[in-house]
Amino acid sequence: MRWFKLLPVVLFFSALGAESATAKIIKVLPHLLDRDGRHTLSPSLYERDAYQAFLRKHPDQCSGLRFDVQWKAKREAGTRLLLRVEIRGSKEAKPVLLEQPAQPNHWYRRWSSVRLEGAAYRKVGEVIAWRATLWEGDRLLAEQKSFLW
Repeated sequence: MRWFKLLPVVLFFSALGAESATAKIIKVLPHLLDRDGRHTLSPSLYERDAYQAFLRKHPDQCSGLRFDVQWKAKREAGTRLLLRVEIRGSKEAKPVLLEQPAQPNHWYRRWSSVRLEGAAYRKVGEVIAWRATLWEGDRLLAEQKSFLW
């Protein structure tokens, strides 16, 4: 009998939580790139992790950095989303800002990649911290940052 009294309260709060989460950055994966622009030698996750460890030990083999960002967002028609990744490096005092338009698919969930290559990559040095954000105009929709940000 008590459950029937609590049911409307539980449904009300679950509906509030569902409406408030319109955008989210689910996962951010920073990958070092070799001279050929690859982050792994085969599709195996084990191989990817082993190759990333090799590239971290041999920075002379690296030519860039790629951030793979998984995000989801519900948006109104005609609005434009922007994905930003800020990187703090060992050689650069202020964060480097990378931006690109975020194009959602019909399921409202998407992977986007942002690259830092060439002279800009060498200028940053080793990545200390990063922050990924999803914007709609001037409004921040979602954010995920590394521990040291």
